Amino acid sequence: MKVKEIIVVEGKDDTAKLKQALDVDTIETNGSAINKQTLDQIAHAKQKRGVIIFTDPDYPGQRIRKIIDEHVPGCKHAFLTKEEAVAKNGKGLGIEHASIPVIRQALKAVYEVTEDGVNTLTRADLLKYGLIGGQGAKERRKQLGISLRIGYVNGKQLLKRLQMFHIDQNELKQAMEQILQEEGKWQT
Repeated sequence: MKVKEIIVVEGKDDTAKLKQALDVDTIETNGSAINKQTLDQIAHAKQKRGVIIFTDPDYPGQRIRKIIDEHVPGCKHAFLTKEEAVAKNGKGLGIEHASIPVIRQALKAVYEVTEDGVNTLTRADLLKYGLIGGQGAKERRKQLGISLRIGYVNGKQLLKRLQMFHIDQNELKQAMEQILQEEGKWQT
């Protein structure tokens, strides 16, 4: 299967792993010290074919994602969870350690950031579902990130991430019903 967009990854090991999973072209940032030349290359790729940002689920990966978003708005995003990206020996974290089926699944669940549309989610919705400000909120945010494939974020960033990917009331409700049912806290 050929991926139309060019996928931005952190390094050559990520590229090698993606090429095992799919027919892809990549741009490597060579870590979080991303330079202007690489950002220009990403901007050109976005114009020609589109771009999917697919970085590791750690702080440097989030930093790279943010830098690219600031300089090349409108890129698509794919996410792995930390559990999906951990090395078998437990001593590494990154796309290069993920299984081929997990990589394919992440790339099928790509999100595109757009500025159109109205999002009605509020902080009250996050409180209602116990995603901020209470016991177990961190774990529920983690589960929500897995369920919606939007990556993990802290409580301060959750609303922004949900709005960024145009997750609506219904999507949030469905995901949270499933999560809370598994916790045994949802009444149907």
